[in-house]
Amino acid sequence: MSLVDDFRALHHGRAPGDPLVLPGPWDAASARVFVDAGFPALATPSAGVAASLGYADGDVPPDEMFAAVARIVRSVAGAVPVSADIEDGYGLAPKELVERLLETGAVGCNLEDSSDGTLKDPAEQADWLAEVRAVAGDRLFVNARVDTFVRGDGDPARAIERARLYVEAGADCVYPILAPPEVLPRLRAGIEGPVNVAAKPDGPSLRELGERGATRITFGPGLLIRATEALREIAGSLKQT
Repeated sequence: MSLVDDFRALHHGRAPGDPLVLPGPWDAASARVFVDAGFPALATPSAGVAASLGYADGDVPPDEMFAAVARIVRSVAGAVPVSADIEDGYGLAPKELVERLLETGAVGCNLEDSSDGTLKDPAEQADWLAEVRAVAGDRLFVNARVDTFVRGDGDPARAIERARLYVEAGADCVYPILAPPEVLPRLRAGIEGPVNVAAKPDGPSLRELGERGATRITFGPGLLIRATEALREIAGSLKQT
């Protein structure tokens, strides 16, 4: 099978307490660490990559983001599939977006349904996702982000309705980002197909998130934040010597 076939297969047939855990590398070095630790796939976080490049989240020029993803993919030399967070697609037409993403070597992507802090019309977003799917065929695993819990009123019913439209448009997975853990069972019951959930350091364990309905778990910039905290401690100890 190809890497994208491997990646798609990782999302199916999972036991409730055994979600797919996808660490988020922000550069080539962190990607190699995660691969060496034995993770079967990786998912870049846009905020983490932005920080590594010296930008605020959402401010990375597309050329730099695609170049960063390409370096991460190259660093793991095809050992595991890599999915890339490419925010809301940078205003690129579906054909250009898919071509540029495939050129990086990534086999999947996150696509947000908000822009500049505002939710997009769900029907229009579904139409756009359908165009992306038509261009990509089976070459990309599309993770459609649902931003109702960060940009909308947080109504689970609205999140489920958006997710339904995106799945019908061809999304392989949906990502109701920052959905409260207590609503995950309701989302799981109302959403067809894999569901991505973000883990928090002070939240439920990875196993518990899986039991509540997460098919796969990502971390946003959380792992970079933890690594930076560790580096800050090291830096402090160096000043004391």
